[in-house]
Amino acid sequence: MGQGFSPRGEKGRFVLPADFRTDIFASSASQRILCLDKHPRLPCLTGFGLSRLDEFAAEIDREEEKKLRLGLDFDRDVAEAQVYGFTRASFDESGRFVLPEYLSELGQVEDGLYFHGGGRQITIWNPRILFEQGPAWASAQAGCRAKMAEAAKGKRK
Repeated sequence: MGQGFSPRGEKGRFVLPADFRTDIFASSASQRILCLDKHPRLPCLTGFGLSRLDEFAAEIDREEEKKLRLGLDFDRDVAEAQVYGFTRASFDESGRFVLPEYLSELGQVEDGLYFHGGGRQITIWNPRILFEQGPAWASAQAGCRAKMAEAAKGKRK
């Protein structure tokens, strides 16, 4: 749950906002591990804790059942490759982590990241791309603008 913004820091590091650190730490069996991947549908990245792994097999089973019931093809190998293909990024006590270059490219990351809580996972946006989304994202867009303004104010101090 929550929102946050992190400008790109020195050495290309970002900071996992405080709103998320405790939950990700708890969700990753008291390890500072943030799982990261390209979101499967949205033009952003996604982040989650290791506990999410427990849900993946059941999600794939449900998707397979649904496709077969509809008479559609289902390739379990592809589904598993997509779901389990995330990277594990370690973060320090301050939340700093390195975003792998390939994910930076896939997420079209520029100078900052906006983190938006979404239940079982966090969506992680390039603000410019978030602002291009439709009215369904108005609340996230407003939150992003506010968090960016807070970060800019803190930088000027």
